[in-house]
Amino acid sequence: MTQTQSAQPEVPAEATPPDVAADGDDHGEHHDHPSDRQYVKIALILGGLTALEVFTYFESVHNLGDAAIYVVLIVLMILKFIYVVAWFMHLKFDSVLFRRVFVAGIVLALGVYLVMLTAFRIWGV
Repeated sequence: MTQTQSAQPEVPAEATPPDVAADGDDHGEHHDHPSDRQYVKIALILGGLTALEVFTYFESVHNLGDAAIYVVLIVLMILKFIYVVAWFMHLKFDSVLFRRVFVAGIVLALGVYLVMLTAFRIWGV
């Protein structure tokens, strides 16, 4: 092959589907990706949620019982999961099928966590 020949054959523009770029990249224009400012905003939100999680460990600051702490931590965990999956994994811009798979994953993980928490706290396993 000479330098003037390309490794891939030329594809006429009319044969290319509208959601595929001319260079064959199908990650092109059909997705709206967050701006840098949105990424920083989400990172700050995640940092704030993490700070709240750390805050729950200081018993001198609150009088909440174990059950209330568990509920707060689970809610914060779910919020962080949603932000990471939606924005950093671009699930917000993907198919509904992928969202359902991730929701099934968090429901399964939460169920396993609650069963294990119950086993250790109630039955003393």
